Amino acid sequence: MADLDSPPKLSGVQQPSEGVGGGRCSEISAELIRSLTELQELEAVYERLCGEEKVVERELDALLEQQNTIESKMVTLHRMGPNLQLIEGDAKQLAGMITFTCNLAENVSSKVRQLDLAKNRLYQAIQRADDILDLKFCMDGVQTALRSEDYEQAAAHTHRYLCLDKSVIELSRQGKEGSMIDANLKLLQEAEQRLKAIVAEKFAIATKEGDLPQVERFFKIFPLLGLHEEGLRKFSEYLCKQVASKAEENLLMVLGTDMSDRRAAVIFADTLTLLFEGIARIVETHQPIVETYYGPGRLYTLIKYLQVECDRQVEKVVDKFIKQRDYHQQFRHVQNNLMRNSTTEKIEPRELDPILTEVTLMNARSELYLRFLKKRISSDFEVGDSMASEEVKQEHQKCLDKLLNNCLLSCTMQELIGLYVTMEEYFMRETVNKAVALDTYEKGQLTSSMVDDVFYIVKKCIGRALSSSSIDCLCAMINLATTELESDFRTSSAG
Repeated sequence: MADLDSPPKLSGVQQPSEGVGGGRCSEISAELIRSLTELQELEAVYERLCGEEKVVERELDALLEQQNTIESKMVTLHRMGPNLQLIEGDAKQLAGMITFTCNLAENVSSKVRQLDLAKNRLYQAIQRADDILDLKFCMDGVQTALRSEDYEQAAAHTHRYLCLDKSVIELSRQGKEGSMIDANLKLLQEAEQRLKAIVAEKFAIATKEGDLPQVERFFKIFPLLGLHEEGLRKFSEYLCKQVASKAEENLLMVLGTDMSDRRAAVIFADTLTLLFEGIARIVETHQPIVETYYGPGRLYTLIKYLQVECDRQVEKVVDKFIKQRDYHQQFRHVQNNLMRNSTTEKIEPRELDPILTEVTLMNARSELYLRFLKKRISSDFEVGDSMASEEVKQEHQKCLDKLLNNCLLSCTMQELIGLYVTMEEYFMRETVNKAVALDTYEKGQLTSSMVDDVFYIVKKCIGRALSSSSIDCLCAMINLATTELESDFRTSSAG
C-alpha cells in the first residue's frame, strides 16, 4: 500500500510547481488517485486534498482582500506614466543646460586666466618702468645730495636703490635701455662706495672729537647703506670708550678715598654700581635709536659689545678690591683657622664683617644689572621674533643665556661668593663660640644671654647672604647655619 504521509514521486510524473499566492499545487497527482484501490487510502487522500483546498481558499481570500489596494496602485502607476515621460524630457533638457553652462564657464574661466596673465604682464611692465625711473631718480638724487653734503638724503636714495628688484633691473638691462641703465648703475655703485667711505670717515672724526650729536647722526646712516653690523660695532666701540673713561675716573677716585669717609667700607661696591648705572643709562638712552633705525632684535649686538667692556672694568675693580681688602689673604687665614688643630693665629671676626658686607653688596648690584640686561634683551627679541620660527627663538634664548651666564662679570662674582661662604661660615662659628663663652644668666630670665646672641648672629649671617641676591649663597648659608645650631651650639647648650 502506498505511503500517504509521504507520497512517492512516481517516475514520469512532473513535480508540483509554485502555486498562486506563494502556495504550491497539490502533491497528489491524478495518476496516483487512479492507482488507489483501497477505501482507506482513498479516504486519506480525500482528507488531504480537502486540507489543501482549505489552504488554497485562505490564500485566495487573502489575495481578494488585497485586490482593491493592488488595483489602486495599478491605476496610480498608469497615471504616472505620462508624468514619467515628462520628467524624462525635463531631465534631458536639464542635462543639456548643465552641459551648456559647463562649457560657458570653461570659456569664461579661460578668458579670466588670459586677463589675469595680461594683468600680471602689465604690472611687470609698469614695475619695470617704475624701477627704471627710480634708478634715474636715485642717481640724480644721490649726486645732488653728495654735492650739498646732505648725507642723510644721499643715504635715503642709496637705500631706495638697494631695495629695487634686482631681477627687474637685470631684465631691463637686456632691453633697448640697457646702456642707459648700465651707466646709471655704475654711477650709483660709485656713489654708494663713496658715501660709505664718507660716512665711515665722518663717524671716526666725530668719535675722536667726542661729538655725540654727530656720532648719532652718522650712526643712523649706516643701516640705510646695509651696514647694520658695522654701524653697531663702530658705535659700540665709541660707547665702550666712554664707559672705560668714566670707569677709570671712578676707580682713581676710589683709590684716593680717605678711609675715614662714610662710604669707605663699601667704596668698591659703589664703584661697580656707578659702572652698571652708566651702562644701563647708555642702553636706555640709545635703545630707541637702535630699534628705530636698525630694527628690533639688534639691541643684543650693542649690549654684547658693551658687556665685553663692562667685564674689563669689573675685572679691574675686583682686582683692586682683592688687593686693598686682602681678600685672598683673609680667605687663606680663614681656611686655615677652620681646620681642626690649626696653630694659625685666628682672625678677629669683626675684621671680616665689613668685607663680607661689601662682597654681598657687590654681588647684589651685579645681579640687579644682569636682570636689567635680560629684561631689555628679552623684550627686544620678543618683538623681533614675533613672526620667527621656534628654532630661531630658541637660538636667541641660548645666545642670551650664554651672554649672561658666561660673561666675566658672572664668573668673577661666583668666585667672590664662593670665598665669601667660607668666610661667612668662619665669622658665624667664631662669633657663636664667643657668645657661648660670654654667656650670662640673670635671675628671673627664662634663657641666658647665649640664646639671644646666637640666634641674632645666625639671623645676621643668613640675612647678609640673602642680601647678596644669590640663591646658591643663601642655600649654602642656611645649611651651614643649621649645622652650626645642630652641632656646636647644641653641644654647648647641653653642656
